[in-house]
Parts: sequence; C-alpha cells; structure tokens
Amino acid sequence: MTRSEHDTETLIRDSLDHLAARAPDGRAVREALARDRRKRQPATKLALVAAAVVVLVAGVFVGTRAVTAPDVVPAAGVPVLGYSPEWLPDGFTEQYREGGPGITPQVRRWSAGPAAITLSAYSTADPEWSQVALRIASVRDQVLVHGRVAMVTGGTETAALLTWLADDDHVLTARVDGVPDARAVAQRIADEVTARPVGVRGELRFGELPAGLIERSAAVKGSGPADGSTELTAADPARPSVAAVRVTASAGSPGVHGAAPVTVRGGQGFFVAGREAVVAVRLPSGRWLTVSGARPEAELVAVADGVRLDPAPDYRWLGRPTS
Repeated sequence: MTRSEHDTETLIRDSLDHLAARAPDGRAVREALARDRRKRQPATKLALVAAAVVVLVAGVFVGTRAVTAPDVVPAAGVPVLGYSPEWLPDGFTEQYREGGPGITPQVRRWSAGPAAITLSAYSTADPEWSQVALRIASVRDQVLVHGRVAMVTGGTETAALLTWLADDDHVLTARVDGVPDARAVAQRIADEVTARPVGVRGELRFGELPAGLIERSAAVKGSGPADGSTELTAADPARPSVAAVRVTASAGSPGVHGAAPVTVRGGQGFFVAGREAVVAVRLPSGRWLTVSGARPEAELVAVADGVRLDPAPDYRWLGRPTS
C-alpha cells in the first residue's frame, strides 16, 4: 500500500511528538540557561546555543552516523559481514555467520544453551526492507539507537526484537531470545554495535555454476572448531532470496543407505532421489560433501564436481564470544 504525503507527514509528526514527550522539562532547561547566561561571554553563549540546535536537529530529523557501514565487498564464497557488537551478556559464544553478495542479509548468532542473540543487517535496496523508516515512525514503542529512532516489536520478558537504521543503506536488527530482561539487553547490544567487519571463510567455494544459478550465500556454523561446517547456497536470479541448491561440508554422514551409486568428483558418490534430491560424496579428508535441491541429478553432480575446497578455512571464531 502506498502512503499519501499527508499520511507520511502524520507518521513523522506523531513520532516526533512521542520523542518530545520524553524530553527534559522546558522550564528547567530555560532556568539552567538563564543561570549560565550570567556566567558566560556572549560569543560563548551563542556558540553553545548553536551547537544545541545542531544536535537537536541532527538527532531528531536525520539521526547520527555513529554506525556507518564499512566499505567492504564480499569475494566469491568469502563474504564480509559489516557489523559487530562490542558487548554481549556473559556466557554467549558465536556459533553462526552468514552473508553473501548484493542484498543478501548478513547474520551473526550467539548462543548460551537454549538462549540466542542474533544480529542481522539488511539492505534498504531490498524491497522488503525499503520502507523501514516509515514502519518505525508508525509504531508507538520507540527508542533511540545511536541517535536514530528505532522500534521494539514482539517484546516479552525473555524475548525482544529491536530494529533501527544504521545509515541510509542498512537496517539492523538485534533479536534476543530466552534471556531475562530481554528488552534492556537488546537495547544495550544495539547501543554498542559498531561498523567492525568480520569474514566468513569456510572450507568450500563455488566453482562454475550451471546455467540459471547464481551464488546466494555462504555460512559457517558450529559450537566450536571441532564441529564446524560450511554451507553454500545458490539461487535462480528470478528468485534470489530462495535457495535452489544447497552445498554442505561437514563431519556428519548425510545418511546414504540405499542410495544409488553415482560418480562424483572422480570417485564413488551417492544419489538419493526425491523432491529435494541429494548427491553426496566422502572427501579425502574424511568429511562429507552434500549437494541438495529440487534439480536434476546431472545438475547436482555438476555442482559437486565444480566445488573448490579451501585449504585454509577459518573456524577459529566458533565457540568464542567475539572476534
């Protein structure tokens, strides 16, 4: 639904009224300025007033740029995630990173038993996230993050989702699940997010993909380096947000009992037919390479044959608080 200019102005005005209601008492501010006026020279006073006006206008209308996306470009199969939290509750360790080219979402996740904290970044070029500023302006439950108006949704005592614009091009969300006082925790995490990039370098990279497929994402996950795994996805350009093919390297067997034999990467592999067909082969390292998707057998085998093994994957950060 397209909003009229009047609707947009109303949302912005209501949002500013909500913030104004939380501002310090005007009389107290005027009295403090009056006392200060007698102590300062006119030039100093004018400079202070001008600075206050600049801060007010910048904070309310356009926000600050304290968190600005770093100038990073993901390489094929080795995406760079642009944001990091400088604070997390005790006991949480990072166990998941995912990113990719273009407007692919960036995701980082920390866990502590059943509790989880997820930091995600989305592009405003993605139609799904292009109207976030208006959505934030339309809700009552607003907070400030780095001087920009943000919103809290789905909040309970142990779960909260905080959404804000890091800059004009990126929307960030901090999701907290299974943590007491979740709203306060989400607020502190968001307040301490910085534009510090980290990489996602697993043990696989796509080779040449079959016609009609493009690289979509690369993810690394695990509770620690010993059980780390890599997952790549490819998509149809007409539906870039949906994984058409998924490629995984892990220590666990994909379960190939009863599968048909097929030659994969010059050796004995396996094919399991189905709505989501599977091709699997054991790598020289003893780990398993699995390719799955609703695609023909020959195409899945071609993807498996083309995958390149990275001799220096980075699983060191798995199971650590931050890196």
